[in-house]
Amino acid sequence: MAATGAGSPGRLVQYVVVRTDLVHQLSWPLGAVITQACHAATAAIHLHYRDPETQQYLEELDSMHKVVLGAPDEAALSNLAETLTKAGVAHKLWIEQPENVPTCLALKPCAKETVQPLLRKFKLFK
Repeated sequence: MAATGAGSPGRLVQYVVVRTDLVHQLSWPLGAVITQACHAATAAIHLHYRDPETQQYLEELDSMHKVVLGAPDEAALSNLAETLTKAGVAHKLWIEQPENVPTCLALKPCAKETVQPLLRKFKLFK
């Protein structure tokens, strides 16, 4: 199957939501924050590896699409995790250890239009 275009219905995307306060208020190095996003994205793929959408996403390796959004703080990230759980949207909340700090979350790859309404209030990570 050929990869679908960026605006096509059904385009599979993996959303990653990262706390912006880690960089802007808590002065975490940008590399450390990027690492958190990588951990969450990898964990979400691993946890949902056998899911048909995850398999399709991985089959289109050279055209994978990720969107990285920013959550202003831990409360917003935790609220999003609760919202996603209630909506039945598979995701992984990454909690950095040993500090036990929620830093980001990643959704399993899914059709953009199915989750975009739940993520509308989050802007691109800057």
